[in-house]
Amino acid sequence: MSVKEAGSSGHRGQAAYHLHIYPQLATSESQAPCQASCRVTATKDSTTSDVIQDAITSLQLDGSKRYVLVEVKETGGEEWVLDANDSPVHRVLLWPRRAQDEHPQEDGYYFLLQERNADGTIKYVHMQLMSQATATRRLVERGLLPRPQADFDDLCNLPELTEENLLKNLKHRFLQQKIYTYAGSILVAVNPFKFLPIYNPKYVKMYENQQLGKLEPHVFALADVTYYAMLRKHVNQCIVISGESGSGKTQSTNFLIHCLTALSQKGYASGVERTILGAGPVLEVLWAKSHLCQEARLSSACAV
Repeated sequence: MSVKEAGSSGHRGQAAYHLHIYPQLATSESQAPCQASCRVTATKDSTTSDVIQDAITSLQLDGSKRYVLVEVKETGGEEWVLDANDSPVHRVLLWPRRAQDEHPQEDGYYFLLQERNADGTIKYVHMQLMSQATATRRLVERGLLPRPQADFDDLCNLPELTEENLLKNLKHRFLQQKIYTYAGSILVAVNPFKFLPIYNPKYVKMYENQQLGKLEPHVFALADVTYYAMLRKHVNQCIVISGESGSGKTQSTNFLIHCLTALSQKGYASGVERTILGAGPVLEVLWAKSHLCQEARLSSACAV
């Protein structure tokens, strides 16, 4: 808003601001809303009553009728009738900087002058004519709201956490060959069913001693955080890998072991790594056998 010495509303000597008022009044002849606007000079001490009176004078309206000043913020679909003693200038100073200067209607932050009915209700309600989605899109297009992200590398940051949005985000990332996504400290992996060149020593070095979430989600990031937490706390650490058959659990285990042995041995083809990887299939068979035995015992118990 432009500032100058106040010259109206009895507040001379104070910093003043230009408020643009948009009347939404139905004429008696056509019942069509009047669209002419006016500019009122006000200070921080100017009340809503002062601004309404100046607007009535500027627009040459019928002073015997009852008017209200309405603050419209199309982001969120807000329409707020100001009290008689409210300060419209204070309201404007809370708007985005770009909307403060001239606050045209297309920027989504402005004041409406409306007429009350005899019972105190308002004849014309602006926000009923515009859906919240349309209003938000307009504000984004004009730079008053940030553009929505194409995807989120942490599912906890989704603006609306629903199953549909979650799957849509994972699919969008998968199509860009981003197969890893965080859910807080949990790493979600989508099997690409092909090899991606993101597991070489360069990536091990890239994620070494980095805070989780600082870089793009990766299985090496999880391995690195676990390894350095063990060194720092001197406490055993555990990584749980779960998923459906064919989801890539074995391959994820291999990548984790590869990264852990690289960090500890400072070598990328060590005998320790080959030994652990070689024991993987044996451990999987033992786990599967134990799982089948447990299921068999449960079935026998049910039969009895």
